[in-house]
Amino acid sequence: MVGRFLAAQARRQGRDVLALTSAEWDITDPTAAERFIQSGDVVVNCAAYTRVDAAEEDHDLAHAVNALGPENVAHACARAGADLIHISTDYVFSGAQRRPYEIDDETGPLSVYARTKLAGELSVLAAMPDAHIVRTAWVYEGADGSDFVAVMRRVASGDGPVDVVADQIGSPTYVGDLVGALLEIVDGSIREPLLHAANEGEVSRFDQARAVFEAVGADPERVRPVGTDAHPRPAPRPPYSALSSRKSAEAGLTPLRPWREALAAALDSAGPLPSTP
Repeated sequence: MVGRFLAAQARRQGRDVLALTSAEWDITDPTAAERFIQSGDVVVNCAAYTRVDAAEEDHDLAHAVNALGPENVAHACARAGADLIHISTDYVFSGAQRRPYEIDDETGPLSVYARTKLAGELSVLAAMPDAHIVRTAWVYEGADGSDFVAVMRRVASGDGPVDVVADQIGSPTYVGDLVGALLEIVDGSIREPLLHAANEGEVSRFDQARAVFEAVGADPERVRPVGTDAHPRPAPRPPYSALSSRKSAEAGLTPLRPWREALAAALDSAGPLPSTP
């Protein structure tokens, strides 16, 4: 999703873009990068193993894609004289605190997915200290995909109650806004290696779902709060993972707009739901 939006926006801006699928460039192959990276390029690594629950059983593949793969890319960029932007996640934090996480707050990943993403951050910076790591959170498009906002949008068009967890709090981030931040970093004026890029503010999944219902004209009272224990999952999630962009702004990155404004824009861009035959 991020790669698709990033490539499209970069092309609209007149940039020279080479967007490769995992079949075309397998980042777990340490020799593959040499075919693509040239001096002066900016590589944005959007590849990741993101199936959080499946990673609990598929540790080796998650580690290969999320930790070893980024290290391969970083080494290749360093050898070629290219810049690198690597995308990471709010899940590197434990959720033990109740204020937005700063860049330099202590990490504490809870799941295999989160541990492999943190390992990817560390391996990238070890191989290429001037690379950029961009942590983001709860990324969505809101159209016809499988992201949380898209699912809530479809559910809102139906009837009956919808149970949504109220004890997971984070920073929902519209993919279009995240891509804007990535392209700002591409332009090279920001030197800070570790950044946060998420829409401003924090919200529970329950309140985020209610906001989607309200935005599409559905009754938000249909959304009912439940605890995480009502929907047990193989991988634990941090109960609180909102990201602070304060230090990113100090480094020169334009803060992303408030999450409610971004949600309204995303749903407006998504257009009407496809009709059911």
